[in-house]
Amino acid sequence: MSSPRESSPQFCPVPLEQQPVNEYEALKAAWPFSWAELSPLPFIKKLLWVAFWGSLLASPIAAASFPPQKKPIFFALATALGIFFLLGLFLIRLLLGWFYIKDRLQSEEVIYEESGWYDGQRWPKPLEILTRDRLIIRYQVQPILQRLQQTLLILGVLIALDVCLWSLLGFYQGLGQPALQ
Repeated sequence: MSSPRESSPQFCPVPLEQQPVNEYEALKAAWPFSWAELSPLPFIKKLLWVAFWGSLLASPIAAASFPPQKKPIFFALATALGIFFLLGLFLIRLLLGWFYIKDRLQSEEVIYEESGWYDGQRWPKPLEILTRDRLIIRYQVQPILQRLQQTLLILGVLIALDVCLWSLLGFYQGLGQPALQ
């Protein structure tokens, strides 16, 4: 028979750092995951900061393929595509971190380790904790996930426009070229 302390909703054998609500608080405070909670303008400024640093990486690579003096439009499109790719990877990383927290909060059980990977345990959440965690999802985590998904959708549209413009310019540039025989 279990002791009253073990059957009490206050008893939680999960180490503090592995409790989903504490993982949520840690992620919320972590750089750069905290950016997702910013209001729209500061969030966009942070993404532009990432894009700036991405341009420092993407532009030399684009210049190697499309010299800016000879093909400035293709250089710009290639640079933009590189920036969008790096920004997409960054946003996907943020999204995965927040999805992980959502899954941990939403689960009816907490899977944890007492001292190492070899001794995994499960602890069923009491109704009060489960309700609290699901409220956190609904009012805190879900808006963040929606913002990140919308941002990725906008980025996907920008990538599609870049590729379409690239194809269109390549097509018109090809019209002036003699056909290969």
